[in-house]
Amino acid sequence: MSEIKVDPKQYIVKDEPYYEAVNDEIELYQSAYDVRMPMMIKGPTGCGKSRFVEHMAWKLGKPLISVACNEDMTASDLVGRFLLDKDGTKWQDGPLTTAARIGAICYLDEIVEARQDTTVVIHPLTDHRRELPLDKKGELVKAHPDFQLVISYNPGYQSLMKDLKQSTKQRFGGMDFDYPETELEVAIVTKESGVDQAIAEKLVQIAHRARNLKGHGLDEGISTRLLVYAGQLIAKGVAAEAACSMTMITPLTDDPDMRDTLNAAVQTFLG
Repeated sequence: MSEIKVDPKQYIVKDEPYYEAVNDEIELYQSAYDVRMPMMIKGPTGCGKSRFVEHMAWKLGKPLISVACNEDMTASDLVGRFLLDKDGTKWQDGPLTTAARIGAICYLDEIVEARQDTTVVIHPLTDHRRELPLDKKGELVKAHPDFQLVISYNPGYQSLMKDLKQSTKQRFGGMDFDYPETELEVAIVTKESGVDQAIAEKLVQIAHRARNLKGHGLDEGISTRLLVYAGQLIAKGVAAEAACSMTMITPLTDDPDMRDTLNAAVQTFLG
């Protein structure tokens, strides 16, 4: 029996991810990392949570291992499993175990999507023990001194069936994220998409109109990510209305009345 080895260098973020600080989140996260505090990042879809974590991994020069959580994810998907091949049985670490071994930041995106019986495996890594039992392998992994666990989720989608247990929540420090203020969001859309500032301002105005509809026909407002998508299409020569329909309306809702409302907002600012 052997193990499948990994090269930590493959998880290093080589190029600086573009990120504009909204408040003092960079300094706060830096301090949390200095004491290896597990961190919980909460905020709406597409507001920059994942980009922030990627930026901080780059800034700190640490490997980053990201996992998109889902309801079918098992504990073995996180921790690892035995695999069979022509040479026999091999143990393959899961992303959580790999991060603990090599001293990476392990980022579990949308943690509430995972089953609660899966998320409990992170508990021993988020207190004074900083260890991960591999029951199937009979090994106790002591986390590397540089290891940190970061989780994120969207509080807007919380329910009694999809929320973290208090026994999990109280193992983390927390940071709230939201969409940037108008001026900063315009700057982000301009930088990321390549459109001029005037177009970016109009896209942000449409987004503000849509975000006011959250809870009144929309489950979620137009994210900064979708504004960047729209801007990228416009920068490539796609008509503004078609670009907005494709990126900011069709993905958001199937309700005809709500689509009419959003189309009216597009017409108002870009027509």
